[in-house]
Amino acid sequence: MNSPQGLAVSIERLGLVPGELILEVGYDSDCDDQLRHAIEAKIGSNLLSGHLDEVVDAVFVWWREGDGDLVDDLVDALTYLSENGPIWLLTPKVGIAGHVEPSDIQDSAPTAGLTQTVSFLVAPNWTATKLVARKSAKR
Repeated sequence: MNSPQGLAVSIERLGLVPGELILEVGYDSDCDDQLRHAIEAKIGSNLLSGHLDEVVDAVFVWWREGDGDLVDDLVDALTYLSENGPIWLLTPKVGIAGHVEPSDIQDSAPTAGLTQTVSFLVAPNWTATKLVARKSAKR
């Protein structure tokens, strides 16, 4: 996964498109900077942070066990997201401090109006879980 080729595969699996606006939430010193730089290279701009006045194409949420209430953070992320955009929940993999149990994500996503679609190892210590708005939640 540390190889440039492995990172390129992860970036492709994220489905990013040049020109997209991406909000990043929960960045801290334990985040994978190689992954962040690869995302920025793919979209051709810096990741956005903070409170925005615009809608974004995707939200990347770095989240660890003990960061607070996952449902609240997912609902907050939805406020900035375009109608069809995904939330990518980035959590420490099994065995890494702050690991989040998959059942916690499975329980929190529907409460926030989201459906989990895919999960994979995106960086050496981080798992990416794609969450999308449920069809019934859009009505």
